Amino acid sequence: MPGPDSEFDDANVGLWTDPELFEVTAEKISEYARATNDPIEAHLNGDIAPPVFAIVPVFDSMMSPTVDVMPVELVPRVVHGEQDFHFHRPIVPGDKLVSRGKMIGYEGLSNGTRAAVYLECRTEAGELVNEQYVTVFVRNYDAGKKLGELSPNHKFDERLLAEPMLAKAVAHVDADQTFRYSVASGDPMPIHLDDEIARSAGLPGIIAHGLCTMAMTSWGLLAEVAGSDVKRLKRLAVRFAKPVLPRDDLETQIWKSGSSAGVATYAFQTARGEDLVITDGLAEVIDES
Repeated sequence: MPGPDSEFDDANVGLWTDPELFEVTAEKISEYARATNDPIEAHLNGDIAPPVFAIVPVFDSMMSPTVDVMPVELVPRVVHGEQDFHFHRPIVPGDKLVSRGKMIGYEGLSNGTRAAVYLECRTEAGELVNEQYVTVFVRNYDAGKKLGELSPNHKFDERLLAEPMLAKAVAHVDADQTFRYSVASGDPMPIHLDDEIARSAGLPGIIAHGLCTMAMTSWGLLAEVAGSDVKRLKRLAVRFAKPVLPRDDLETQIWKSGSSAGVATYAFQTARGEDLVITDGLAEVIDES
């Protein structure tokens, strides 16, 4: 059982962080697109943001709830387990976005604790632009109970593996990918930038940001199932299964899993050779067929 000095602060579960303001420019969008090797012209030109750019305005709001609830000594054990975007409209240049977040719940398990952070991103006028659920996992720490709510389900249906794939999308992680992504995203975590620190954390060396991998997967998905039109994407969710390394080649495997009320649902996973690095992928796309 956890000791009294390492227990979660339940009083801060459900409390909103202070709002964070972020001004969107075409230059920031273009920089993010280049940092994720995005080939879609509208993203590269900064006309409209790629879907995973949505993490940039909320980055501080994502980190704060975890620190507010978890003891500081547990922070080095925290890994980003899942990401789930719900899009109400794309981000465009000129947007002045206000973001806030809160931890909505956690669950102690035998091998660690998973916790869910909910984020909302609005314009200054109050228009809801996107909602996000972030699942973090605290390795080798059992909080001893379940409190509140966890993130929505997006489990991959294993029966799809017996069906033909709809499409595949490939991407390559460049040797300098993590350095470019760190600047464009504002994520300074040293395991993505310093080989010695990454190895001291038990990793094989510098690893790619999970959200960079997700971004590279997303533009492949958009190209294959949405006509490269981010305006059609309503939801994008993944589980980060294994680290991705610089120089890795990735293949995203896509199945159509359903359709309802004009929205098509796609299940996907991303592989590095025989290893799955992204699992439980889910995309909901406005169906224009």
